[in-house]
Amino acid sequence: MLIPLCTYFLWLSTSDLWTVQAKDPHTDVSTRSPHRDLAPNNVDFAFTLYRHLVASAPGKNVFISPVSISMALAMLSLGARGLTRVQLLQGLGFNLTKTSEAEIHQGFQRLRRLHGQSDTTLEMALGNALFLDRSLELLDSFSADTKHYYELEVLATDFEDWAGASRQINEYIKNKTHGKIVNLFSELNSSATLILVNYIFFKGTWAHPFDPENTREENFYVNESAVVKVPMMSQSSAIKYLKDRALPCQLVQLDYAGNGTVFFILPDEGKMDTVIAALSRDTIQRWSESLTISHVDLHIPKVSISGAYDLKAILGDMGITDLVSNGADFSGITQEARLKVSKVVHKAVLQLDEKGLKAAVPSRVTFKVASEPLAVHFNRPFVVMIFNHFTWNSLFLGRVMNPT
Repeated sequence: MLIPLCTYFLWLSTSDLWTVQAKDPHTDVSTRSPHRDLAPNNVDFAFTLYRHLVASAPGKNVFISPVSISMALAMLSLGARGLTRVQLLQGLGFNLTKTSEAEIHQGFQRLRRLHGQSDTTLEMALGNALFLDRSLELLDSFSADTKHYYELEVLATDFEDWAGASRQINEYIKNKTHGKIVNLFSELNSSATLILVNYIFFKGTWAHPFDPENTREENFYVNESAVVKVPMMSQSSAIKYLKDRALPCQLVQLDYAGNGTVFFILPDEGKMDTVIAALSRDTIQRWSESLTISHVDLHIPKVSISGAYDLKAILGDMGITDLVSNGADFSGITQEARLKVSKVVHKAVLQLDEKGLKAAVPSRVTFKVASEPLAVHFNRPFVVMIFNHFTWNSLFLGRVMNPT
């Protein structure tokens, strides 16, 4: 009998990012670092998945945490066998003739530990949980490997009591995400006996916060015929800015206090698809090298967007076809049942507001040469990307079509 396996990947972001020059005091950046070896694969996978999601949701907001999805799928591969295992790892962009499975899991182990390290400038919680029917028992190898590499927490669940099971899972996720994700399950699939959850909660502070007194209601032009009112944050300061000569867009880069940074990309009118199609590691590298400090009068919506996606079909289109068929082999998880994937659900939330460090004040800059600031208004659809510049991984990718 095939028993559904549900995988839920959760990432919550509330406010902010991390600085480019952050250092790990225990790591020599000149040496080979497993977590950085993963970055090219993770970023390539991130942009491929992002483009698939954007194409499947025309005119809608899109927001995902690519590294969260990569980590959860890599963890799931520990319970896969045969072609299913190969598909999962190759689908994530890994060449298994060049990178061993052990190196992949060691890289994610290091990445998870780095993201979980304490930092007084942000709140962060990252983890994995498996809710397993009381009638099933995990194989020792899967239990040991997932605990070792991903610190998977296994919780016995009575899936015959659906109301009780949903309350257990919802309460667990609520506690782990500091109350930011609530009521994930309103009704469980009665055939589910195993649910895998990956969660990440992140709350940071701008290195140079916006002054709430400067936030004003302004127009946001959704398209040629739709205009909405949004609270628009603003600051006039020295900001990394680029008017791209190769792509029809302009962008700014803002830092968080801690270990991250954000790119806000404003495509020219009608050029969103052109810009998204060009997103790649090379594009990000070129932008990073071309940004210059400019006097910018910046306006960005105070926005909260969220989205939930069943990635099963999209991952199938990306080559992980066993996820959409009954031929998947997850016999490495439990002996008692043959598992199939019924859902691969990812939920992400983005909140952007003015908050910075308590001791921080809005940036004030004096220019030697008097000049009018360059006005940059994110008052039409834009792209937002959040990176950890120590691990070189893509934390969040988003397309904001309508901030309301």
